[in-house]
Amino acid sequence: MQTVTRFGEPEDFAKAREMDPHFDPEFLRWKLGRREVVLAENGGELLGYMRLEYIWSTVPYIGLILVKEGRRAQGIGKKLLAFASEDLKKRGHRYLYSSSQVNEAEPQSWHRHVGFEEAGIVSGINEGGIGEVFFKKTL
Repeated sequence: MQTVTRFGEPEDFAKAREMDPHFDPEFLRWKLGRREVVLAENGGELLGYMRLEYIWSTVPYIGLILVKEGRRAQGIGKKLLAFASEDLKKRGHRYLYSSSQVNEAEPQSWHRHVGFEEAGIVSGINEGGIGEVFFKKTL
């Protein structure tokens, strides 16, 4: 079977919650109804998850992208990104933003590998005073 990438729907709540357990459940339900969650599945098994946010209600930002352990480095994250990027581009967006903590080398490497460019750092924004590196991708 081939990996299918699609928008999550309200009936995907349990699957989405499994991947994003710390996110407010009611807000997750709302996002599922607004095409702001992207899922990657194979044979009904959830392999990857992306939650979109909108800075200032207009600027698309990846709030979370996650591929299940044991399924990483198989192009699933790229498929999630491509699916979301194509939809955002069709809707007139020119850029997609994302970020990772300054002490997370692997996520930063992934962002650069898939075409994001560093856009700046906010110092001390995370617990323990850890900064956040922001990335921008042209769609």
